Amino acid sequence: MNLSNHQLNVAAIQMNSQQNVEDNLADIKAAIIDAQGQGAELVVLPENCCSMGQQSATAERFDDLSATIADYARTAGIHVLAGSLPCHYRPDGTVVPDGRLRQVSQLFAPDGTRVARYDKIHLFTATVADKHGSYNEAATFEPGTQTVIAPLAVGNTVYQLGMMVCFDLRFPALAQRLRQAGAELLSAPSAFTYLTGQAHWSLLLRARALDSQCMIIGAAQGGDHLYKDGSTRQTWGHAAITAFDSSVIASYDDSELDKQYAIVMASLDKQAQEQGRQKLPIFDCHRLA
Repeated sequence: MNLSNHQLNVAAIQMNSQQNVEDNLADIKAAIIDAQGQGAELVVLPENCCSMGQQSATAERFDDLSATIADYARTAGIHVLAGSLPCHYRPDGTVVPDGRLRQVSQLFAPDGTRVARYDKIHLFTATVADKHGSYNEAATFEPGTQTVIAPLAVGNTVYQLGMMVCFDLRFPALAQRLRQAGAELLSAPSAFTYLTGQAHWSLLLRARALDSQCMIIGAAQGGDHLYKDGSTRQTWGHAAITAFDSSVIASYDDSELDKQYAIVMASLDKQAQEQGRQKLPIFDCHRLA
């Protein structure tokens, strides 16, 4: 195979994760195998892929859950981005103080090694007219402080993946910084609320693609999530992959799933993207710091 213009095959997964971690892992494993069978070389899982809610309990399992997903990547022989998992410790191993956690996204290589860890920088804070009402992620989580670019090697072609998570999509400066650091595609594993997703999800994916001239991979949670206290949360879903020019290449156009997961597939043509950047060289024209 000629990889001089290799088109990277990417899969964004939509899930409806509940609070049974083992059931969610079974869905994750099946989705990765299914996507690999469709030719995916990178699978992006959504935010909170292993559990919606019960963050502290899930964080206690961070290491073994990470190892399990790494093993899925190794078995499938492809890259897997574990959307996000709560974690009690920072990248340097120090424990997060005050009982808070980090929201961690990880990229695993086809041999199961961890290529990169990104700790979510922007924490969701909003008042939304849904059953939950008020969201304050900072009450539970500590924000990350470092942007992350991860090398993604497929054959003899290396792609540069800029890592984001959910609420990060609202901050164009992050997408632009990742592009300036060399990113060619950006991951955006998410769990948007139904109302904010309905209003802004597609718009934000397309806007960040225009800001950065990168492919945006929007993996998503969708549907109703039942918590153990009897409360529910509804997420928007609509997993989508957007090209550098803001065109939506592929999408799952619903919140509800007709099976355990949905797969959205697209290909990144590195040469075509670079040609598009040359025709509209916005980063050469940028003047403000």
